[in-house]
Amino acid sequence: MPTAREALLDAARSALSRQPWTSVRMVDVAARAGVSRQTLYNEFGGKDGLARALIRRAADDYLAGVDRTLGADRRRGTGPAALARWTVGAARADTLVRALLTGVWGERLPVPAASPSGRGADAPALPTPGELLRLVRDRAVAALEDTSAEGTAVLELRCEMALRLALSYTLVPAEPGSQAEEPDSCRPITPMMTSEMETSLSVDTTSPRKTIP
Repeated sequence: MPTAREALLDAARSALSRQPWTSVRMVDVAARAGVSRQTLYNEFGGKDGLARALIRRAADDYLAGVDRTLGADRRRGTGPAALARWTVGAARADTLVRALLTGVWGERLPVPAASPSGRGADAPALPTPGELLRLVRDRAVAALEDTSAEGTAVLELRCEMALRLALSYTLVPAEPGSQAEEPDSCRPITPMMTSEMETSLSVDTTSPRKTIP
């Protein structure tokens, strides 16, 4: 059985899927979760705290998916490509994940406060897009390094390139009807993108800890 906190976050996410965050009412979130409004305020302190927790959970879910993906592809030698596929799919499925990765917060979404206050202010800060990219890249390198024939610098470059390529498809989706348009299935990466990734990720370099500007 979910805790009151989990039920409230589920209710808030469900409300956000139907209406802009500015229209989401705390009393409705509490009612949908089956708890009192006071319980909601006890958990999150207010609507800003609820928004922050909702965004934090989206970030944590994305990172958990990253870890699962890297674990599954650890012995296949396809870690960077699998990471890119997961990232595109996660951003497509969750608008909060897409905003976290790109920094583009639409009018319908809650925007995380730069300086949290009140209950939960001591919680881990939400990562910026650049921080999230580096965090995922470093996780990928740590997970794949001992199974890769490449040096750390090359693997780091490949993982960062995979992520940046995935983010480019997230920021600028393919035009409807084009060859690169994403299908309606659960395979968000198309043959054109796969070909581009294979070309990009085959780059060879001996430059230590090279990053893409």
